[in-house]
Amino acid sequence: MKLLEYIDRIKIIHKLIKESRTGTPENLAQRLSISTSRLYVVLDELKLMGAPIEYSRQLQTYHYTQAFDVNIRADFTILKTEELRHINAGFLNQNNYPLLFL
Repeated sequence: MKLLEYIDRIKIIHKLIKESRTGTPENLAQRLSISTSRLYVVLDELKLMGAPIEYSRQLQTYHYTQAFDVNIRADFTILKTEELRHINAGFLNQNNYPLLFL
């Protein structure tokens, strides 16, 4: 699942930044199995959410400039057919025919 992979990636990045042991952007990207440009996108997204991230050329690592924590939560629930009708999400099975966006 892409969402769960993304959440795991954010958690790893946060842990490494918090401990100031990311290494260079190239090293971090390689460690995460993503491109350097993708890493910059993820870091920009974190910054837009308020993460005070800076890079230290001297230490060659990213770090937080002030205390910061990441808390990601995902709740999963099985929806009843009636609930699906109200939110128009996914497939509905009506007379054994899948219909999208009812």
